[in-house]
Amino acid sequence: MADQINTLEELSAVAGVEPQAEEAITREPVRDEFGRAYATGKRKDAVARVWIKPGSGKLLIRDNKGNYIDYTKYFARPVLQMILRQPFQVAGVEGEFDVMATVAGGGLSGQAGAVKHGISKALQLYDPSLRGALKAAGFLTRDSRVVERKKYGRRKARRSFQFSKR
Repeated sequence: MADQINTLEELSAVAGVEPQAEEAITREPVRDEFGRAYATGKRKDAVARVWIKPGSGKLLIRDNKGNYIDYTKYFARPVLQMILRQPFQVAGVEGEFDVMATVAGGGLSGQAGAVKHGISKALQLYDPSLRGALKAAGFLTRDSRVVERKKYGRRKARRSFQFSKR
C-alpha cells in the first residue's frame, strides 16, 4: 500500500493520459429587449409565467379577468405570501425587482409554488451570480410530486370500496 496514488496528476501519469483542464462555465444573462427576464414555473397542476425587471419590489399577479393585482390580495394567506418572498430573501435582492406573473391551473398552494419556481428561474437568468444561492436552497428544482390518478375498481387512487361479508 506504500505506492498508493493520491492525486489526479499521479493517476493520469500512471494511465498515460493528459489531465483535462477544468473549464469554468460562465453563464450569460438572458434578458429581452425591455430588460426583463422570463421563466416558467410549475408545481402540481399550476403553471406560472413570470417576468422580472429591476424596480421597487412590486409583485403583481394576473387574475383570470386579465387584471394585475397585488400578490397580498391574490394570495391572502400569510404562508403563501412568505413562499413568494423566499427566492428574494435567499438571493439577498429583496425589494430590487418588480415581478409580473400569470398563473393558471391548480389551487392556491400549487400556484404559489409555481410562482416561486418561476421567480427563482427568472432571477438566475437575469443575474447568473445568484444561481448558487438559489440552487443550494432547492428553488430551481421543479417539485415533481403530482396527484396520483384514480384506478378502476377503486374508490380513489388506492382506497378500496368498503368490504361487506354479507
